[in-house]
Amino acid sequence: MIDINVTGLVKSFDLEKRILDGITFQIDSGERVGLLGKNGAGKTTIFKILTGQMEVDEGEVIIASGKRVGLISQIPVYPVGYTVEDVLQSAFSRMFALKEEMDRLADRMARGESDEQLLKRYGDLMARFEGLGGYDTETAVNKVANGLSISQQMRQQLFEDLSGGEKTRVNLGRLILEDTDILLLDEPTNHLDLQATEWLEEYIAKFRGTVVTISHDRYFLDRTVTRIIEVLDGKAEFYSGNYSFYAIEKERRYQERMKQYQKEQAKIQQLEQAAEQLRMFAFKGLDKTYRRAISMERRIERMRTTARPTKARKMDARFSSREFRGDEVLQIKGIGKAFGDRTLFEEIYLRVEPGERIALLGENGTGKTTLLNMLMGQEPIDRGSIRLGPQTRSAYLPQIIHFDHPERSLVDTMIWEKKGMTAQSARNRLAVYQFQGEDVFKSVSVLSGGELSRLRLCMLMDEEINFLILDEPTNHLDIDSREWIEEAVEAFDGTLLFVSHDRYFINRFATRIWELADGTIADYPMGFAQYKKVKAEEERTQPKLPSVSQKKGDTRAPRGNREKQAARRQLTICETAIGKLEAEMARLDGEMELHACDAGKLGELFSQKQQLEQQLEEQMLRWEELSLQLED
Repeated sequence: MIDINVTGLVKSFDLEKRILDGITFQIDSGERVGLLGKNGAGKTTIFKILTGQMEVDEGEVIIASGKRVGLISQIPVYPVGYTVEDVLQSAFSRMFALKEEMDRLADRMARGESDEQLLKRYGDLMARFEGLGGYDTETAVNKVANGLSISQQMRQQLFEDLSGGEKTRVNLGRLILEDTDILLLDEPTNHLDLQATEWLEEYIAKFRGTVVTISHDRYFLDRTVTRIIEVLDGKAEFYSGNYSFYAIEKERRYQERMKQYQKEQAKIQQLEQAAEQLRMFAFKGLDKTYRRAISMERRIERMRTTARPTKARKMDARFSSREFRGDEVLQIKGIGKAFGDRTLFEEIYLRVEPGERIALLGENGTGKTTLLNMLMGQEPIDRGSIRLGPQTRSAYLPQIIHFDHPERSLVDTMIWEKKGMTAQSARNRLAVYQFQGEDVFKSVSVLSGGELSRLRLCMLMDEEINFLILDEPTNHLDIDSREWIEEAVEAFDGTLLFVSHDRYFINRFATRIWELADGTIADYPMGFAQYKKVKAEEERTQPKLPSVSQKKGDTRAPRGNREKQAARRQLTICETAIGKLEAEMARLDGEMELHACDAGKLGELFSQKQQLEQQLEEQMLRWEELSLQLED
């Protein structure tokens, strides 16, 4: 059965260019489809047309009769005073309407009415009511809220006071609780943390209806879709597989078309030479050869219909690395941060060495961005200290890009930020980052999130740095732009610290994981794949023992348990640090034996060992304190 049928769809927002130029596709019931394309290709426009928010210029859109369509990017305006709980409960409006009618019929039967049609109607309503979940709505709401990290406290907040990301999560929860047949998801993972994203993947796997997803999250696409529709130049290209299949097949098709094009061009060149020869014979008086030349040239024109296959032009820019001379990039000692009564973290001890690539992970709201802002001096430290190494030169790409003068054009912004840069140099620099033609005269205030990231990166790339800090660097970027920034990070030979929910990005770069949870950071000196295995083993071996005193629906651990978990994580950090220090001291002992006859080198190595011994003593004292804390 076909759920969505789109035929010859045309849509334009100006007279010169059609965003959708006769696109045609169909989606069968129960399919999982990924809708791909560059930013601005018309993907969200298609969703708005499917939900009736936008009219078409030409073509036809048919949704299967009786099928309900839900769109995640659509955040409705709720009545003033609506809490998050009210929004979630609004998903059961059909069920509440059934209950009201059932109550009216029950009242009539209680007054003595026993009409056969009345009893039949009541039975039908009861069956539908129970099919939709009946009286047990609280369990469904709790399950969805816990999966999407919508806490009990958030459920009591006013919906209008939430951030954009929080509204998206709540609306996704409401949409899931509704009995939707066709689920349209527009960038659903942009504002979800790893836990919520994985929960959504599991939900989609069990969902009985049809799912169409716009997403640039390659890991998410691989786990949730079985077919790809790519919107390219206003038309549709089809791929029968997930994202990984699409990436391989797209390249294969490109190579196949290029071979065909080159073969045709070789044949055309051969025919052109033959036609030129025939024209020379005709010039010497052979009329028959002239007619053959004309016929051959017509054949050549018919063969010129195949255009040369093209690929999207990739940005070609790299971070300017600065050589690092030293043994310490960053030292964090006992820092803490709180906002009012809410403590984000406390007693954090960490050290970053040259060349490390660290992913800072944690649920939304745990304080990851706050910690990065503290490292950059943009947020005050409540207690403790943060020290950058004397040779450290850092650059920071924040999650929310801000320019002091958004009314300025891109060219003027570049000239203002980079003193001494000429207008032509600024335009050349912007062109590398795909800001070309009249785009460079646009105001910064009208740029999308992805364009703002590109502009900020354009400015960062010139700076000579050896410590790069990124906060959600792939958010709002399409897949081509994500691949470009990955190549730029790959080529960067300095130290990297980043916050990301993009598992593809994390898996590619992280050699060390910092997990921020329960007010502390657990240090995992390993890549993302190994980290996931360790976490799975931790969850398997540590049974969950909920406290009797916990409130119903409150999924937070008791305070005493949280403190023990924090101490246990800090103990792990200390043990890891101690192991590294002991290994480094053993290496230095070997070096000292090799240079026993070189007094200068021996003195340098001995000095390094003394510093390590002092650090080891500090870590051992810290380990003893934490061990006592756990025993108490």
